[in-house]
Amino acid sequence: MSHAHESNVKRIWIVFGLLSIVTIVEVALGIIKPDVLHLTDFLGTSPLNWIFIILTLVKAYYITWAFMHMEGEKKWFRRAVVWTAIFLICYLVTLLLIEGDYLFDTLSPLVRW
Repeated sequence: MSHAHESNVKRIWIVFGLLSIVTIVEVALGIIKPDVLHLTDFLGTSPLNWIFIILTLVKAYYITWAFMHMEGEKKWFRRAVVWTAIFLICYLVTLLLIEGDYLFDTLSPLVRW
């Protein structure tokens, strides 16, 4: 009884390419910091920060999908794992933004930024 071994080389390169593109976009935006995205305010922080948060969530989702082999699981299990993680990350980001804004407002008179 022989088992056919399916090569995952193509899939590995696709995952590598996608994650590399997202990372390159993040790094490029971090280096360039366009004033339109960096010096404006949207929902408590700059749009540049929101782009970083969204791209990080995209990478986390794709890493979970590819490396935890979620595409082969049942729909309810995939949703339970991925949406729980996304909810917790969004909750953490919300708390960090609220606390960071409070600390900035509180310490502004005392610290020269």
